Amino acid sequence: MKLPNFPDKPYQLKNFIGNEFIQASGAEFEIHSPHYGKVIGTGKQTTSSDLENMVSKAKQAQIAWGNTPIKERTIVLFNLREVLIRRCDEISEMVSLENGKTLTEARAGLMKGIEVLEFALSIQNLDTGAQMEVSRGVTCAYRREASGIVANITPFNFPAMVPMWTMPIALVLGNAYILKPSDKTPLTASLLAEAFQEAGLPSGLLAVAHGGVDTVNAIIDHPEISAVGFVGSTKIAQIVYERASKNGKKILALGGAKNHIILLPDADPEVSGVGISDSFTGCAGQRCMAASVLLAVGEVGDQIAKIKSRAESLVLGSDMGALISSEQVEFLKDAISKAEAAGAKIILDGRNVKAPENCQSGYWLGPTIIEISDQNSEVATKELFGPILTIYRCDSLSQALEIENKNPYGNACSVFTTSGGLAEEVIQKSKAGMVGINIGVPVPREPFSFGGIEASKFGQGDITGANSLLLWSHHKKITTKWQMQKDHNWMS
Repeated sequence: MKLPNFPDKPYQLKNFIGNEFIQASGAEFEIHSPHYGKVIGTGKQTTSSDLENMVSKAKQAQIAWGNTPIKERTIVLFNLREVLIRRCDEISEMVSLENGKTLTEARAGLMKGIEVLEFALSIQNLDTGAQMEVSRGVTCAYRREASGIVANITPFNFPAMVPMWTMPIALVLGNAYILKPSDKTPLTASLLAEAFQEAGLPSGLLAVAHGGVDTVNAIIDHPEISAVGFVGSTKIAQIVYERASKNGKKILALGGAKNHIILLPDADPEVSGVGISDSFTGCAGQRCMAASVLLAVGEVGDQIAKIKSRAESLVLGSDMGALISSEQVEFLKDAISKAEAAGAKIILDGRNVKAPENCQSGYWLGPTIIEISDQNSEVATKELFGPILTIYRCDSLSQALEIENKNPYGNACSVFTTSGGLAEEVIQKSKAGMVGINIGVPVPREPFSFGGIEASKFGQGDITGANSLLLWSHHKKITTKWQMQKDHNWMS
């Protein structure tokens, strides 16, 4: 078993401003390692005056950057890809240390971020604008221009991947960019800033602002910041969306999820067993794409047995990581106990799991499978964000889809089947922005965009891919006529 190394001394977290690491001036906060349950660093909250310094430097730098040809801006991203691959082990170790992921999961998250970077590299060739002669002597064209100074507020669960969903795209489009990482997992952001610095990004274009709610509000309220991205819970996403909208900003806020997997009797037990188990246990269930409710249609005993067998074989620390905090462990244990008291059957119980060696003070919960008879119970409807799978038995696919459609979220839905016709029915009738066929975690690969619908997303477009470009930029439309034509109509 390979766990991240505990630091010899606590990290001293600093903001990144103008290619320098500078101590913020607000109140101090601590950073804990979920594996060890101990302090690994301290930082200070970003104040309004700290943010003002960032914005001032960003504003000066963005003017020159926005006037730089996109092919020249892209050179920095080519350099960045090399830096990130060379420093992949170092960054992955930091993600694992502060987030609780296994090292394999931490590396996979960074590699997904690099995939988005590779899409950003392609924008120089894909996004070439448009021009058309719309009437005799009259042409219309558009040019893409940067939004200016933009910001992204990211969650604890993917300290490298989620920032990398937006940083490369926003920067290559000509913006200056401010990152506000989660105060639970802020250390990775410093390594990303170093990587951009090493890649040759001009001073002032990237800033990292640490802190909590006050820092978020200062970013949303700042008049010079024109666009904001957010990923987090639905409750906070809606608050951020409404506040940013009232301030006249472009905003895309991704919220939570309660993802359903429909398991049909014809599903391959080997495929469904691994796919569904890995979906709810991967990243200790702390991802918006994790399986949460299994809608078991008909006789699927063999498939469920495979799911349980796979889940109970996982070794904590190497196959599955820790949860983000002791409070989250207690919240999940309480949810399991409440379900049990209400009559649910605990098929696999992770509450009394043994922690890995030297990690007894960490935040651990083993895979848990609960079978319920009430589709409206808390474990079936509330986002838990942990390695818990709730099973509800359905008589038909129609009943399963009816339950899925009642879900207020609209992030992801999957179906496990060997029937193309039944899979197509789920694609057409499910209420989700991302659908998987025999895939437990249906994350689109670039250039296909990531994003849900309903209460899982507030705003337009998606956070990655081609659908993200208008969040970080706008089109300037140009109509041109140089001389009067002998034959003309109302358009000319």
